[in-house]
Amino acid sequence: MYQHRDWEGALLDFPVNKVICVGSNYANHIKEMGSVRSEEPVIFIKPETAMCDIRQPIAIPRDMGAVHHEIELAVLIGQPLKQANEDRVDRAIAGFGIGLDLTLRDLQGKLKKAGQPWEKSKAFDGSAPLSGFIPVNSFGDPQNADLMLRVNDEIRQQGNSRDMLTPVLPLISYMSRFFTLRPGDVILTGTPEGVGPLESGDMLVLSVNEHQLTTRVI
Repeated sequence: MYQHRDWEGALLDFPVNKVICVGSNYANHIKEMGSVRSEEPVIFIKPETAMCDIRQPIAIPRDMGAVHHEIELAVLIGQPLKQANEDRVDRAIAGFGIGLDLTLRDLQGKLKKAGQPWEKSKAFDGSAPLSGFIPVNSFGDPQNADLMLRVNDEIRQQGNSRDMLTPVLPLISYMSRFFTLRPGDVILTGTPEGVGPLESGDMLVLSVNEHQLTTRVI
């Protein structure tokens, strides 16, 4: 069962709650998906059953079409937030890490075409592999964080959080207008361009700034 940890693997004293995600938060990813920029952030939720430890082998669904990787800066919420301004959000963040927003891309395409919600393609069990979290005071500027994903030694995704269309603090403030955020909630802040399919046996190297980890797909 998933539990929040720090980057070194020590348990953190936060409950496991929901994951709140934003879609289309990098212009080049919008372009590669053939999408149009929304006037407001596109928000969706993954349940606690979506979370799993990214350092463990990642199990992807079978017989459900292509499973795409989307590397994202992950934010761990440490204090309750409701209708919160950016200053309050800044003080409520407990740490930063890496998340994968795994997506059943073929299914998502069908749902989009039918005008239906994305949850079946985005919120399935194990769809949010998460790293351990780095404390705020050890992380540096979250709005200037380098993200990179290698799959089998090939760079698939490489970006920087400065290119977010809605930056971290206003994004979380916006989310808190609609959903009460609780300690242990995780925010996934959007993915840079370069998304693509994962296959069983793939070896992954993920990094945020100088912090790097490896995992594999089963």
